[in-house]
Amino acid sequence: MIAALPDFAQQLVPANGIKLNAVTGGSGSPILLLHGWPETWWEWQQVMPLLADHFSVVAIDLRGAGFSDCPQGGYDKATMARDAHEVMLALGHERYAVCGHDIGGMVALAQAAIHREAVTHLAVLDVPLPGWTEWEATVARLWHFGFHASRDLPERLLHGREYDYVSAFMAERFYDYSSFDPANIEIYAKAMALPGRLRGGMEWYRTLTADHAAALRYKEQPLEIPVLGLGGDQRFGAQMVPMLEQFATNVTGGAIARCSHYVADERPDEVAAALIDFLKTH
Repeated sequence: MIAALPDFAQQLVPANGIKLNAVTGGSGSPILLLHGWPETWWEWQQVMPLLADHFSVVAIDLRGAGFSDCPQGGYDKATMARDAHEVMLALGHERYAVCGHDIGGMVALAQAAIHREAVTHLAVLDVPLPGWTEWEATVARLWHFGFHASRDLPERLLHGREYDYVSAFMAERFYDYSSFDPANIEIYAKAMALPGRLRGGMEWYRTLTADHAAALRYKEQPLEIPVLGLGGDQRFGAQMVPMLEQFATNVTGGAIARCSHYVADERPDEVAAALIDFLKTH
């Protein structure tokens, strides 16, 4: 199975001193989609055609993932936000909406906080955010945060076992198993097996202490743009709006029923409809 979508183009875009893989299609006001771990831009493959009827859609592979570069450093979310911002500028989008899931949601929050002149709308999907008052307590309950942040250990244990780990990891975080497509798992595992990408993904977690300190500063100047918080009712759905209200003054959203963490995989129609409504009415 090839990770390509009809009517969407892929290109490597120079940004922030590296090259990032960007997938573009549709027309209208621009929206940027940022994936989480252990996925790539392909996380959005069911959502993107629905959005493309209304918007210019850009989905990228984050630094360290997929076909984007994986340099030695720069995995703090502020730097990754600058990556994404510069991709949008390079594509001719000076003002745009951004939607991020999981780690991509952390990047999206940093992007909205740092690049306030550019980001018109922010959507964050099912993730605990650095800077949240419950951050430390929540992360302490999530075993993989500590494992992934361990220096060198996950790379040594997971090299050559990417499919086993990705499939087990994602299965643990699905509610509707009818939407758990093994072909997609293989795409993510093969992307992770590319040189440097396993380490790149782990680096996203190794910066989280610094990301938390940075996000505490974002709260000193709350966002005034429209913000959408969505999550699975079996995961972070109930917490997304109150969490984001610590960072922004205009937050809507809630939980998606019968859904766990991978909201764009499990409930793409609901995610797309919520984003369209959010961007059209705010």
